[in-house]
Formats: sequence, structure tokens, C-alpha cells
Amino acid sequence: MSNPLLQAFFVGRAVAEVVNERLEVALTDALSELGKFDAEAREQLRQFTDEVLERANRAADAANAGQSTTVRGPSGSEPVDLQAMIDELRAEIALLRTELQKYRSTSV
Repeated sequence: MSNPLLQAFFVGRAVAEVVNERLEVALTDALSELGKFDAEAREQLRQFTDEVLERANRAADAANAGQSTTVRGPSGSEPVDLQAMIDELRAEIALLRTELQKYRSTSV
């Protein structure tokens, strides 16, 4: 090319195309990772909820069968009140839901 103005135009256009393609790939990858993270977080929350409900159901069944509603703590030395433990877990779930909603509202 003998005309430097024409050459600058084509170089600029090529740069814009390459930058556009790379930004598209980067944005697609970022959205893919975000979607994967969201799906994993939902699955972990679902598993956590299932486990909590399963334990609550076992405790309710034990209470209906006339068994004690206390269990031994992790050290095995001190009994723990199941209702207090359930209340603490509910509070933690509420906190996690609040944090998850904050995260989702800031990532949109």
C-alpha cells in the first residue's frame, strides 16, 4: 500500500476487530464461570438444606418415639439441645440467604 492514510485505516479496522473478538471471548468465559459458580452454590445450598431437613426429621421421629431430644456434642461429654442447634442452623441459613441475595444483586 502506498497511501499511508489508507493503510492506517485498515490497520485500525483490523485492531478493532481483534479487540472485539478477544473481548467477546473474555466476556463469554467470565459469564460461563459465573454461571458455573452460581450452579455450584445452588447445589451446595440444596445439599445443605437436604441434610438439615433430614436431621430435623430424624430428631422429630426420635421425639415422637419417646426418645430424648438431646445428643452428645462433638467431644461426647456434654449433651446438646437439638432445638437450640436447629435454631442456630436456621439463623445461619437465613444469614447465608441474605448474603447470597446481596451477591446476586451486586453481580447483575
